[in-house]
Amino acid sequence: MFRVITVAREYGSGGAAVARRVAELLGWSLLDGSLVGVVARRAQVDIEMARRYDESVDSWWRRFHRAGIWSAAVDAGVSPAEAELFDAETMAAYTHEVIQEAALKGNCVIVGRGAQCVLRDSPEAFHVFVYGSWPERIARARERFGQVRDAASVLRSFDRTRAACIRRYFKCDWKDPHLYHMMISSQPGIGNVASMVVSAVCDSESPAASAWYRTIRYPRN
Repeated sequence: MFRVITVAREYGSGGAAVARRVAELLGWSLLDGSLVGVVARRAQVDIEMARRYDESVDSWWRRFHRAGIWSAAVDAGVSPAEAELFDAETMAAYTHEVIQEAALKGNCVIVGRGAQCVLRDSPEAFHVFVYGSWPERIARARERFGQVRDAASVLRSFDRTRAACIRRYFKCDWKDPHLYHMMISSQPGIGNVASMVVSAVCDSESPAASAWYRTIRYPRN
């Protein structure tokens, strides 16, 4: 029985909106931006700092000097706990914990953040990858950032960063089809795609679950 749905997405594909609609249809909790807030509180850092390192990769300089910075802090009399640096690596580690805890509770939809990798061996997790047509992705990027000169570069940059984050901190290929139960285009529309995802999840369950889904999708007059 699936109790968790993970939604990975190309930037500008509308995948986050699909995940939100899926959560609404199922009456499940949604972990997207709220996940960043949970990590910030747990790590005792400002939420803006957590957002800065969300789904990102540390620079080579920071990776190279991380151990040295930590060691210097400890040598200066700072305890190991206090000396913990908050960066993309730390963000990924906390995110890993939060995803596992959310999965144990179940009935949640998790957007990005390597959840498809953290839960890849869980029989209770259904994994989705949402991609979009190039013109629609460009339009969404411009809607968010205004009439940027090179929206295509913005999209490629976000996608490269997400792929690098998944590769470095979760040891997976972001677009590996074997990570997912479903890879789907958002072109049919957010609502239609969300319904397809919910249908796929419920149709794989018991007849009672399928009947319940038909009831919420096609309510009786």
